[in-house]
Amino acid sequence: MYKLLKQEGRAKRGEFHTVHGTIQTPVFMNVGTVAAIKGAVSTEDLRQIKTQVQLSNTYHLHVRPGDDVVKDMGGLHKFMDWDKPILTDSGGFQVFSLAGLRKIKEEGVYFHSHVDGKKIFMGPEESMQIQSNLASTIAMAFDECPSSVAKRPYVEASVARTTRWLQRCKKEMARLNSQGSAINPKQMLFGINQGAIFDDIRIDHAKRISELDLDGYAIGGLAVGESHEEMYHILDVTVPHLPLEKPTYLMGVGTPANILEGVERGVDFFDCVYPSRNGRHGHLYTNQGKINLYNKKYERDPRPIEEGCQCPACQHYSRAYIRHLLKAKEMLGMRLCVLHNLYFYNTMMEEVRDALDQGRFHAYKEEKLYGMGQGQ
Repeated sequence: MYKLLKQEGRAKRGEFHTVHGTIQTPVFMNVGTVAAIKGAVSTEDLRQIKTQVQLSNTYHLHVRPGDDVVKDMGGLHKFMDWDKPILTDSGGFQVFSLAGLRKIKEEGVYFHSHVDGKKIFMGPEESMQIQSNLASTIAMAFDECPSSVAKRPYVEASVARTTRWLQRCKKEMARLNSQGSAINPKQMLFGINQGAIFDDIRIDHAKRISELDLDGYAIGGLAVGESHEEMYHILDVTVPHLPLEKPTYLMGVGTPANILEGVERGVDFFDCVYPSRNGRHGHLYTNQGKINLYNKKYERDPRPIEEGCQCPACQHYSRAYIRHLLKAKEMLGMRLCVLHNLYFYNTMMEEVRDALDQGRFHAYKEEKLYGMGQGQ
């Protein structure tokens, strides 16, 4: 259940109560696609760096190790030793990202596994069944994510099918939750708004899915090739047509600036691979902007990644040492960089919530963006 605590303009400060604990929003979800954060980050680390929600992927876990294996091990929480909320993506994004390996039909999508080429079928019912086996806190509806440059007739047909799929997801989730064999009979379902960059399709779809009274609503199909301005415009026109009293989730977004702009437009949930992916390549977020530790100027730099940062990397190690680890291809280098970046994101969200509590989010956002625009 979502409780709206406060608003500043369109920005929302809320709490989302789940069977695995309360999520303070706005929140950034740390992406652990295959039930692990890339970069040798454990769930114990996640607790240390203030993670509230961990996100895993339905398609990837279905392919390996198999959702039946996860179910036999007691569900995803037990499998990976994580007692806080988990959101599972439905596999719908793979319909977009694995375009060369799939065929879309009304009943669902036929894939070829990216691991061994084996044929896989996934439709709304199958996605719900897999997510029920994973026993995540929040399951995402199965959808198609059309390309941001797709032509209007294609997008209209795709969104209409996504709506039909959502109705099937809701029905199947209710059936699975009512069965005695469900590990998490209180599993929640979020629907996904699509429509590429067509305002009217987005708005109409938002209105239609709002009528289904789901646990939350996501905006999908952004950060897939359109400009930041186009993304912000779609949020401006779409979010007002989603229920204020339910959480809004902007999928796969984004940079710190994207997140601050999203919060200002009424978004509660975010996820993105940027902090972990960039960290693995030595690209680090600081309040003075991004730095690249591979640069030679850090070779003898005794300072931490960021002065005053309380992350495990900054508390103990210098830029020079972490740069050496990266150059030597030691996994510890990647791990420390990923921990720093995730800590930076989670701390920023804490600051966002504090600013909203104090009614000074807009001022905070301007200060933060100005600071990060200053090179180092």
